[in-house]
Amino acid sequence: MISTLPSIDEMYQALLDKNSHYEGVFIAGVKTTGIFCRPTCSARKPKYENVEFFRSTKDALSNGYRACKVCRPMKSYHSAPDWLVPLLKEVESYPTKKWKDYELSQLGYSPSRVRRYFKKTHGITFQAYLRMSRINEAFLKIKEGQTVTQSAFEQGYDSLSGFSDTFKNMTGFSPGTQGQIITINRIPTPLGPMMIGVTDEGLCLLEFTDRKMLETQIEVLKKRMQSEMITGKHPMIDNTAKQLQEYFEGKRKSFDIPLAVPGTDFQQKAWNALMKIPYGTTRSYKQQADVVGDVKAVRAVARANGENKISIIIPCHRIIGSDGSIVGYGGGIHRKQWLLKHEFENQ
Repeated sequence: MISTLPSIDEMYQALLDKNSHYEGVFIAGVKTTGIFCRPTCSARKPKYENVEFFRSTKDALSNGYRACKVCRPMKSYHSAPDWLVPLLKEVESYPTKKWKDYELSQLGYSPSRVRRYFKKTHGITFQAYLRMSRINEAFLKIKEGQTVTQSAFEQGYDSLSGFSDTFKNMTGFSPGTQGQIITINRIPTPLGPMMIGVTDEGLCLLEFTDRKMLETQIEVLKKRMQSEMITGKHPMIDNTAKQLQEYFEGKRKSFDIPLAVPGTDFQQKAWNALMKIPYGTTRSYKQQADVVGDVKAVRAVARANGENKISIIIPCHRIIGSDGSIVGYGGGIHRKQWLLKHEFENQ
């Protein structure tokens, strides 16, 4: 919870009262439906235990919620500007559509103007909002498909591999033969929520939920591992969350979590080279290429780093430019700067 927010009791009462004085103060996330609302929403009010509160729409999106279609919290309180209303209606009608800048231009919108409005009003760009909404929609669908699997656990199964027939009915193949299950969830960190995915063999996904290309990474992972995903609990998720907490507290400098990361031989070499970079130090792409065994493969190494699906634990944030500059990072340059500073100060 954000310390600057009013008390939970006060915010819940404001939600019940549809109190307009709290507009802009908090956003309410409804756990049972996966949507977030403004304080004055006219929809049926959730139970106290089914609500969590956020400071902004950005925080609600980052934690897996989708915008309510009743109160439309992605509009500013006094309604969006007239020029933007038709676009917002289009986005609400087609929540999974990937809007490109040229498509906005064809509809008569200035992509930069749309970007500035979202950045000023919600703290994120238009494209970041679309990306997070699609991820949250996909996460919800996976979660809704958990019902059959969860019933299998309740009937006494203690392992994901123990309900082959049930899983086959849900996905079309049996775990352990043509595919397996990836259990996913979200874990909080000081730098924002991360999506985590594990199998019984190891960690296969750990990315910030607002990372660019996360959708593509998930699809590639599912295809390479011949897997389907469910949301749920898993001991390896708990262990990873614990070790990450220790890392962020400056108490851990290395991880002992088994990894199950599919990739080409070259990608595996590149990722192994990343794992050899000591805590609190950095390497250039050229130095990493040298460790891989081909000093000329700088661009190939950079591509492999970009395809790394295990943030922090496979530390691609420790790669910098040859001139010492802080270059690209899938989780965002601001996070890379934070991680490097954190490690330097806690060596």
